[in-house]
Amino acid sequence: MNPISLASGVVPEFGPVDTIEAAAAAGFDMVGLWVDPAEWTAAHTRDARAALAATGLPLLDVEVIWIKPDAAMDDYRKVIDVGAELGAKNVLCVSSDPDHARTADVLASLCRHAEDSAIRVALEFGIFTEVKNLTQAQAVLDRFDHPLRALLIDPIHVDRSGTSIADIAKIDPGLLPYAQFCDAPAERPDPADFGAVIRDAIDLREQCGEGALPLAELYQALPPGIPLAIELRSLALREAFPHPALRASAVADATRRWLEAYA
Repeated sequence: MNPISLASGVVPEFGPVDTIEAAAAAGFDMVGLWVDPAEWTAAHTRDARAALAATGLPLLDVEVIWIKPDAAMDDYRKVIDVGAELGAKNVLCVSSDPDHARTADVLASLCRHAEDSAIRVALEFGIFTEVKNLTQAQAVLDRFDHPLRALLIDPIHVDRSGTSIADIAKIDPGLLPYAQFCDAPAERPDPADFGAVIRDAIDLREQCGEGALPLAELYQALPPGIPLAIELRSLALREAFPHPALRASAVADATRRWLEAYA
């Protein structure tokens, strides 16, 4: 069965140590952390390293490098550097730069920066960004060649962007070191309503098997056995489970039940 990781978005109001400890208490195999370069300090790194060591959890990814036309490369590099210090395997990137050539240049530079730590630099597409679907994401990655470049698949963004599962199945498996996983309602937000798109992504996701996404088909299209970061941003779960470990446990239990049925 695929290893599962607690994505930081499940517990967005909690810091790195609480996130790590919640993942361990819930029985996740791995964990992901949110690294805000403006707020992350050396103390955060020290405390997160200690928590990872105490729990024995691998760090699947750090997020997010949000590529923007006017952002500083030093901020992007800091996310990778924090990930390197903590042993992260991947860094999640999205782009709000409409210039895809510039996005590719930034990603190529980040791949070079990550060479010492071998962190995969994973581009995620979604209609909330300027890389809106799989076709655009692949075109960006095709602009440069580096062994650390990667692509991140998230079921809700696959569905909302109109990306076909048949096209997911055609992706070079070497570009998919891991994937995100969740379910979602059938109703899609209006792509022109940015607020509705964001609310859909951060509040309305559902437990695997409780929504309307074709998860079994998508799962079969992914490389077998890759880690799944359970990216279940849900207002309902946040309200039902204010304690991070209880929320993480609810997500882990539902995910494992789904995997046992469909994997």
